[in-house]
Parts: sequence; C-alpha cells; structure tokens
Amino acid sequence: MSDVYSVDVQITAPVYETEVPDRVADAITNLFPGADLDHRHGEIVTETHDMSHFSELLHRREILDTARGAFFENRRGDAFSFDLKKQAAFQGVVNFAVGDPDELGEIHVRVRVTEPDVETFIDHIAPPTEEGRPVETDDR
Repeated sequence: MSDVYSVDVQITAPVYETEVPDRVADAITNLFPGADLDHRHGEIVTETHDMSHFSELLHRREILDTARGAFFENRRGDAFSFDLKKQAAFQGVVNFAVGDPDELGEIHVRVRVTEPDVETFIDHIAPPTEEGRPVETDDR
C-alpha cells in the first residue's frame, strides 16, 4: 500500500501501587510494539506513529465494527480517542473499555491524524465490514 499516513498516537496508563510497572509497560507494548515508554510518577506515557500491529489485532479478533464504533464515537476534529482494558492488553488482546472504569484503570489512547484525514485513517486501520468481513473501499 503506497498511502502515506501521518499520525501521532499518545498512550497513557495509570500504574497503581498494587501493579508492577513493567507489566503495565508490557500491556502497552503488546498492542503498540514501537512505543517508546516514559515512566512517570503513577503512570506510563508514550507516543508512537504506527498503528499497524494494533490494526492487525483488530482484524485477527474480527472486532472491526466495534473498533469503528469506538473511534467515531470519540472523534473530535482531527483526532479520536478510546480506552482499552489493561487486563486484556497483558494478554496481547484488544478489548475496548466501555461503561464503568476498570479497577486498574484503562489504557487511554488518543490519535491525532495529520495526513490524510480521520475518516480515511480509520478506514485504513479498521475498514468497514459486510457480514463481518472487511470490504475494500474506493478512495474517496
């Protein structure tokens, strides 16, 4: 694919006293392997520019519609955000956090899209589906 995507992905996760910071770090890098982690007091903050592994996990679990719903629901201008369950991320599994917050807190992800635009990027990482299968979209 020759499309060029320019995105800034900011990831934050609280680290509670009962948690091992390295496990929280592993949870993040399981989903975003290229993330450069910064341990701060009580949280891990990181930024990456690549969501290809995350996209692959969405395809593998066949949760593209769920992902699209979460992305579009929390879209603000050129950015969208979503929360992920830490416990699932420890296992390398994408599980969107909805409803009541988890007792360990969630991994918060904010994606700002510079190129091309939010809709095109969302279509790239979580394409529209028909009967659960990704459908190819023509360039708009």
